[in-house]
Amino acid sequence: MNRCLSFVLLLLCGCMPMPQDEIVSRTDTRWQTGLFQNPFPASNVPILLNSNVDLARDFLDLSFSLESGRALPMFTRFEGPISVRLSEPAAESLPADLNRLIDRLSREAGLEIFLTKSKTANITIQSVSRAQLRKALPNAACFVVPNVSSLSEFKLRRNSKATSWSHQTKRLKVAIFLPSDATPQEVRDCLHEEFAQALGPLNDLYRLPNSVFNDDNVHTVLTSFDMLILKITYAPSLKSGMSRTQVQARLPAILKKINPRGTAIRPSYFKTTPRDWINLIQTSFSPDISLNRRSKAARQSVSIAQTNGWQDHRLGLSFFSLALTTQSQDIKLARSYFEAAMEIFQRNPESRLHRAYVASHLASYALMDNHPQNALDMVVPNIVIARAHENATLLATLLLLKAKALENLGRRDEARSVRLDSLRWAGYGFGSEQAWKMKQRNISELSARLLDGG
Repeated sequence: MNRCLSFVLLLLCGCMPMPQDEIVSRTDTRWQTGLFQNPFPASNVPILLNSNVDLARDFLDLSFSLESGRALPMFTRFEGPISVRLSEPAAESLPADLNRLIDRLSREAGLEIFLTKSKTANITIQSVSRAQLRKALPNAACFVVPNVSSLSEFKLRRNSKATSWSHQTKRLKVAIFLPSDATPQEVRDCLHEEFAQALGPLNDLYRLPNSVFNDDNVHTVLTSFDMLILKITYAPSLKSGMSRTQVQARLPAILKKINPRGTAIRPSYFKTTPRDWINLIQTSFSPDISLNRRSKAARQSVSIAQTNGWQDHRLGLSFFSLALTTQSQDIKLARSYFEAAMEIFQRNPESRLHRAYVASHLASYALMDNHPQNALDMVVPNIVIARAHENATLLATLLLLKAKALENLGRRDEARSVRLDSLRWAGYGFGSEQAWKMKQRNISELSARLLDGG
């Protein structure tokens, strides 16, 4: 993922000549290649409880709008068993990650989904070079399109209604395009997000703290919330072609059945995210925009969040973006913004992964200030969080920070062991031993140039 974006790893966007709201994609991240296998054991993603009131609102907003805010006229999904084909050649790490994902979708979301070699599969996954992806969709690292099975077919039909999500009445055939020459973790992250949108909602909501259906991309593997959303999508009482009103009428019974504990959980009632804030936060994290403009956008996003009275992860995100755009001019001020973001994330139980990202920055400050014990205390609990969420890039970074803290405390044997352990995760996250060594060197030096947080 783009280092300039730190924990807001990738922002979704579209491109011309197709309308912006007709393409679902991740922005180009320009990472090194890598062929290491997923080092995580069988998925055991943390399960968080959700209010049924929140779930109903979130499901409707996700399922009946595109990212642009454009309303979708009807509900769409695949009807019947879902077949999946992986085109060859594919990134070396992809088959195993796809098997893990399909297994989870079957177990957790209850989908009848299976792999096939048939060219008539409902979902086709094609791996192509990043150069080919950029040529097809500038800025896109991966994307999903209806009614095609290959990139060449997409190029031929890209301006037709067949490849327009807003013109679909049901889903029959979908293609997912992934980078063949990106890091294993980036390929997996793209797979999870694009697969989720191939199956279900096409929208993303910044108000969601625990979901891949969020443009901040903090979560990069499907969460327990996402599995619930997909389980609702394929509830027997729903079908393609239903209106928002028809779906809304059926949700209470569906939710009572699949999420009975959610009836007694108090709703969060997160306010709708205004378009002005979305535009500002995306500007603040864009590496192709000047630092002055990014910093101004970050400051304005903080102002809007505070004016709206937010106390959730979106205010924390605004402070985090402000910290990133400030640290090259004023380290002390940037640190105060990181601390403000951390305070907000600590107040919200669903922001555990957000905290882990910020911790990597604050631990760097602690090491620079020669407070290795403080750095150690900060990274140790967040290592557990990064591992639970299968984020190898963040995990390897936190382990290297831990090793540096141990080394500065004189515990060199422990530091050596932790540093060696980090290599296992770095292969999957960074994509090469060379990238891991560069990260290790940055942490060892810990000059005024701060870490990117993984």
